[in-house]
Amino acid sequence: MKRLLIIALALTFSNGVFAQNSAKAKALLDEVYDKVSSYDNIFIDFKFELYNQEANVRQETRGDLTLKGDQYLLNYLGAQQLYDGKKVYTVVPENEEVTIEDKSEDAGTVSPSKMLTFYRQGHNYAWDILQNVQGRKIQYVKLTPIDSNSEVASILLGIDAETKHIYKLIETGQNGTKTTITVNSLKTNQPLSSALFNFDVEKYEEDGYYIIRN
Repeated sequence: MKRLLIIALALTFSNGVFAQNSAKAKALLDEVYDKVSSYDNIFIDFKFELYNQEANVRQETRGDLTLKGDQYLLNYLGAQQLYDGKKVYTVVPENEEVTIEDKSEDAGTVSPSKMLTFYRQGHNYAWDILQNVQGRKIQYVKLTPIDSNSEVASILLGIDAETKHIYKLIETGQNGTKTTITVNSLKTNQPLSSALFNFDVEKYEEDGYYIIRN
């Protein structure tokens, strides 16, 4: 899946002020993590935007994601991806293909299951702007990867100051590509089918899908 990216702020503060802002930003992110971790499951309806001015590329679409622990079900760009805790299954109806692979261990990617908690490791934090979005106070925290070889330049994480839910993620890559994910709605502790994260390979084989096992 797409990686999540953002723009880095120039460090114009004194060391003491930066340390204060960093601690405040980390404290807010810890609140977000505690809130997210308290839910049995989460459903997110989101808008995805990708823009690269130099390459004249602009893409916009919507998707939805259901999370329960590490398991997830993602509908995006006409495809569906499911992780049952062991394998990742990607279904592309347009090509009548199913790809089955082990969970990616690439540290440079943010999997759907880590979308709301990825910031816990590998970043420096800085307090950023506060925006009013239709009466909601959205506080931004700027994340800069510690790894100097990261393809991500920076990430802006917009957090609803009242609910402590993530509202927006803006990622800027080293190549200038800006990816924005906006949460249109977020529901928690929904009644889920016990079979939601089960994948029936035989069903797709019977329907004539080509099965790719990596």
